[in-house]
Amino acid sequence: MPQSKFTPAQAEELAAAFAREGVDYLFIGKSGAILLGYPETTQDVDIFLPRSRENAERVLRALRTLGFQLDPALPVSILAGSEMVLMKSGPFALDLIHAPDGIESFEAAKSRRVMEAGRFPVASLDDIIASKRAAGRERDLSDVRRLEQFKSEYMRGRKS
Repeated sequence: MPQSKFTPAQAEELAAAFAREGVDYLFIGKSGAILLGYPETTQDVDIFLPRSRENAERVLRALRTLGFQLDPALPVSILAGSEMVLMKSGPFALDLIHAPDGIESFEAAKSRRVMEAGRFPVASLDDIIASKRAAGRERDLSDVRRLEQFKSEYMRGRKS
């Protein structure tokens, strides 16, 4: 049963499983920002994946080791690189995103990533903000204002 909100322990579990399988990925969305110190909560873990069959196979192996129940449609969607695959049948809610709004490509986002604590590949705050702005939903636009404020505090903290 999914937990009610994203926790750092979930990020640790996911990062460890993905590392064992050699998965290429980035934490994105509010969960990515939280790993950078953003003081909010979210209900799920958002992961940005490249469209690659080999990487998708590694993702599926990792998800199975984490205890995700994969109904027959999920592997097909993941292997096909569907834009977004929502997973609610595991130890936590997980969104796998192959084409987030506002980000031109996985490789471009990966080149701008932040390695938080040396083990969490997180999309840059600029990419997280661009994706939320491009999604255009009211809740995302509300997040953008708070994320921009957090970004200025985060950047000041990194300079000192």
